Amino acid sequence: MSVKLESSWLKVLDQEFEKDYMKSLKQFLTDEKKAGKIVYPKGDDIFKAFALTPFDDVKVVILGQDPYHGANQAHGLSFSVQKGIKLPPSLKNIFKELEDDINGFEAPLNGDLSSWATQGVLLLNSSLTVSAGLAGSHQDQGWEIFTDEVIKALSDNKTNIVFILWGKFAQAKEELIDVTKHHIIKSPHPSPFSAYSGFFGSKPFSKTNQILKDMGKTEIDWKLS
Repeated sequence: MSVKLESSWLKVLDQEFEKDYMKSLKQFLTDEKKAGKIVYPKGDDIFKAFALTPFDDVKVVILGQDPYHGANQAHGLSFSVQKGIKLPPSLKNIFKELEDDINGFEAPLNGDLSSWATQGVLLLNSSLTVSAGLAGSHQDQGWEIFTDEVIKALSDNKTNIVFILWGKFAQAKEELIDVTKHHIIKSPHPSPFSAYSGFFGSKPFSKTNQILKDMGKTEIDWKLS
């Protein structure tokens, strides 16, 4: 695992890379590859969310659990897939909600959410890697410690971030967020198992833009080409 963290993130997270849990995590990933296991995303994309959304630019956080575990899907952004890859069910449901929520949004065939990231939407998974075909396979190896520190750094050092928390896993992270300084939008997960239990109709995207507008910040253009 090569770590090339964007400079503004490095200022708040540099000490994490010297801690024992991170050294153990690096060894775990090395051992997985030595054992012949395929790890997603590729090394250069593990920290892509941080590269596309510098710490100083974060306005919104959308928290996922772990990367997609199919070939060529994951590229370091939660819920996003690489261009040319079939849309996963949860992303299809996200686009369906966007069509209902944002006037003029048309669901694209492309599931690459990079344009959101470059506008200040941190698309953060709790675990940043996964073994091919094995959902959740890199949980409890240290990534959650790191990404919890990411959330706490944002909460402690910034104000008025909109945290979008879908499902129980993401909502458990609310305890890391100072709700007196930040905004929480939560609903069931967009998965087919729960989307009809309150995700559809929750309008997280327009609610986010209204909050940003009220704070005098530039709204997110959720449309994708």
